[in-house]
Amino acid sequence: MNDLTRPELVCPAGTPASLRAAVDAGADAVYCGFQNATNARNFAGLNFTPDELAEGAEYAGQKGAKLLLAINSFPPAGKFDLWRQAVDTGVQTGVDAIIVADMGVADYVRTRWPEQRLHLSVQAGASSAEAIRFYCQEFDIKRVVLPRILTVAEIKAIHDEIPCEIEAFVFGNIGMMAEGRCSLTNYVTGVSTNMDGVCSPAGRVEYKEDTQKNLTTRLGDFTVDCFACGENAGYPTICKGRYLTEDRREPYYAFEEPVSLNLTSLLPDLMKAGVTALKIEGRQRSRAYVKSVVGAFRKAVDDLMAGRPPELTELLNLTEGNKQTEGAFGGKRWR
Repeated sequence: MNDLTRPELVCPAGTPASLRAAVDAGADAVYCGFQNATNARNFAGLNFTPDELAEGAEYAGQKGAKLLLAINSFPPAGKFDLWRQAVDTGVQTGVDAIIVADMGVADYVRTRWPEQRLHLSVQAGASSAEAIRFYCQEFDIKRVVLPRILTVAEIKAIHDEIPCEIEAFVFGNIGMMAEGRCSLTNYVTGVSTNMDGVCSPAGRVEYKEDTQKNLTTRLGDFTVDCFACGENAGYPTICKGRYLTEDRREPYYAFEEPVSLNLTSLLPDLMKAGVTALKIEGRQRSRAYVKSVVGAFRKAVDDLMAGRPPELTELLNLTEGNKQTEGAFGGKRWR
């Protein structure tokens, strides 16, 4: 007999079209944000207007899916009104939950809208049972999105000590090892994911091709990477660039290699460890990508619940650089 509890499949929606694609492909819930700095994926051409959010909530509801609103960046001093307005609009739209990172935003939601369900964003970086219990006690957090630095065993230990649900990333960007605390893009461009919702803003990215068709990528005043003719160019982010250092003769990925998290082989272990929701990263990805990944994971979860082994080998083609990893989840080999 299958002893697994069916998890919620939480999927990215960077645009209204992606929202519909995710819901149609079998998402149990979709997460999205407004077109401003209140969410950590504030890229040009992405995200939702208030009217689009309302339409998305209606579409998801008709298909039996939940809508989660990410208000998960940190308000700079003197600019809290924007975050307050985002919360009010989200609640009045009828979103199923608001994903928060900042304690001030969490306090505002709990005080102004005490019945609104709150989830704690991975941006909060709560990686211990003590930290998570604090958020639960102070702000009535119902679910925590865990940072991608924990092994399955550590997740199980946390699950046994906290009063809320657990959501864990299973596919997409691996992320830096200190969730919610990256200052690299702020150092280079003056804006940050944590406070402005922008990493490597397009207006600061420059590509140059030489006579041999080699491509140089620059972010602001910094050369991020150089690609040989025919080599696939990676994301123009400073954390995924290749650099020359004093101890290396050849450029190498000093911070993070272009590789995607893929936990398909660990899904049963995560579910047994108490993970309530499986999260797919990728609000900046295309509608076709969302449809393919969500559909694959929908089938995988359904197969597991039916006692069948999932088949997800085709997901390798959707990983960054055609490389995948289990990251810290499969064991922290650096310890």
